[in-house]
Amino acid sequence: MGKKEQQERAVAAPEPDPREKKIAQKHPAESSITVGLLKKSEVAEADRIMRVAFGTFLGAPNPEEFMGDRQFMIPRVQSAHVKALAARDRGKLVGTNLVTRWGSFAFFGPLTVLPEYWDRGVAKLLMKATVEAMDDWGVQHSGLFTFAQSARHVGLYQKFGYWPQYLTAILTRTPELVSSDLQLLSACRQAERESAIATLAQLTDRIHKGLDLTAEIRSVLAQKNGEVVLVQGRRELDGFAICLTGAGSEGGEKVCYIKFAAVRGGAGAASRFDRLLDGSERFAAERGAVVEAGVNLARVETFQRLRERGYSVTTQGVAMQRPHREGFNRPGAWVIDDWR
Repeated sequence: MGKKEQQERAVAAPEPDPREKKIAQKHPAESSITVGLLKKSEVAEADRIMRVAFGTFLGAPNPEEFMGDRQFMIPRVQSAHVKALAARDRGKLVGTNLVTRWGSFAFFGPLTVLPEYWDRGVAKLLMKATVEAMDDWGVQHSGLFTFAQSARHVGLYQKFGYWPQYLTAILTRTPELVSSDLQLLSACRQAERESAIATLAQLTDRIHKGLDLTAEIRSVLAQKNGEVVLVQGRRELDGFAICLTGAGSEGGEKVCYIKFAAVRGGAGAASRFDRLLDGSERFAAERGAVVEAGVNLARVETFQRLRERGYSVTTQGVAMQRPHREGFNRPGAWVIDDWR
């Protein structure tokens, strides 16, 4: 296996991981903290740290129960397009960060550190390794979602070249079970499925050069932790939505989390977007789940259409990007995602 293949493989590395020493040597400054790749034996503890860190920061009464049955850590660690970084203090896991690649674009998070290790440079070390990982991948553009009200968070990421831009809103709606077209990628025959995946890669490439959700789609199908809803046009697919819901998913049993969705832009885009939402909402309603969708407010038409359909903003953060440019956070991009 070549060096590049080793970097892009699934990141739950066997123990011991010889690459950890190499990564640690790049960051010798912060006392006993080293950064390497997350091990399979550490995934459960990584999940606990994520919940405790966010729960503590947000003032949850029981931090370890933060996010309930939603699983942001485990499905991503098991995905080949995600690199999981781990910070350790003399072998003890104290923080993690997940770096996700969507073709020419990458985003990272959740980046979390045990509260007792805050202000000890752990996040800074994780960020150094994160930027190195994305540079090794050769991605042209990257981003993150963070707390807009936290000068500490925004300041940290600015040190690594990320610049705060528009807010990203997280919206929810409880859908009604109504009759609408519902085409699912998993129901397609193998040849049709492969053709559809190739078409969807072309669709996202038109939105942002090199943007490719192929690995994300394959991961969802392989792990069976959600579905890909399709919108068929006259000649080709008009759009798709990656909907995560059910036990062990990023949405959990009660939420249908639209991790990414997009339709072709231009004339008729609003109608195509409505059809995609119709299918996604029917998928969620059949499972008794609330729809959750994130959208950057720079995508004016997309946000306004969600609000017109009755979606309510439940929380918001700020999108930060490196380099400082709009990417696909812009008017005319009919895209749902939030980079959490």
